[in-house]
Amino acid sequence: MPFNYVGPAAPLQELESRTLDYGRFYKIEDQWMPSVTTVVSHNTKAGILAWEKRVGYTEAEKIRRAASWRGTKYHTIVEHYLKNELEEVKKSEGLPKYLFGSARQTLDSISDIHVLEAPLYSRRLGIAGRVDCIAHYDGELAIIDFKTTKQLKKEEHLEKFFVQEAAYAYMYYELTGVEVDKLVTLSVAEDGQTQVAQKYDKIPYMDILLDWIKEYRYYVEGMQ
Repeated sequence: MPFNYVGPAAPLQELESRTLDYGRFYKIEDQWMPSVTTVVSHNTKAGILAWEKRVGYTEAEKIRRAASWRGTKYHTIVEHYLKNELEEVKKSEGLPKYLFGSARQTLDSISDIHVLEAPLYSRRLGIAGRVDCIAHYDGELAIIDFKTTKQLKKEEHLEKFFVQEAAYAYMYYELTGVEVDKLVTLSVAEDGQTQVAQKYDKIPYMDILLDWIKEYRYYVEGMQ
C-alpha cells in the first residue's frame, strides 16, 4: 500500500548551512544556529575519544567511514521507499539493500507522513537541523529516526538519539503548533536484527538537551 503524505502542519523554509571548525550551522535570517547533531556530538565526545583510544585511531576511522557509508546508503533507500519510489528501491544492492529488507516490516508501521528530511529550527533554543521523518507510527504522531548499526544497542545507550529527537519535537511544535506523541528510534543491525525504541515522556530528554546546549555555547565562546 502506498505511503500517504499529509504534509507539514505549517510551511517549513529551506535553510542555508555551513560547516565550521566547531560544527555545522544553519542560517535563520541573520543568525547562524548550530545543528542539534553538532550539539549532541560535542557532549558525547568524551565517550568517542575513549573508544578511539581503545581501538586505535586508524581502526576508529575505518569504522566511522564504513558506518557513514552504510547509514547514508540505507537512508537513501528508506527515503525512496517512503516516497513510493519503488523503482529506485529496486536499484539498491549489497548491505544497504539487506538492511532495508530486514527493516521493511518496521517501516511499514509508518503512515500519514508530515515530512521527510525536513529543515527545522528553534529561535528559543537557538538550534536547527534536519529531521529524518515526522509521521504516524502505529497510529501515533512521532519523530522517527532511522539508524544502522554493527550490533543493536541496549536502550540505555540510545539516550543521545532521544535527546536529538526531543529537540526536533520541540522545533516542530514551535514552528507549527503541533505536538508529537512520541519519539521513535528505528535501528537495524548488520545481522538483520531490528529494534523499535519508543519514548512518550520527552521532558527528561529536553532537560538533557538544555544542559548540552549550554555546554556547547561555553565551548564555542572559548573558541572565539
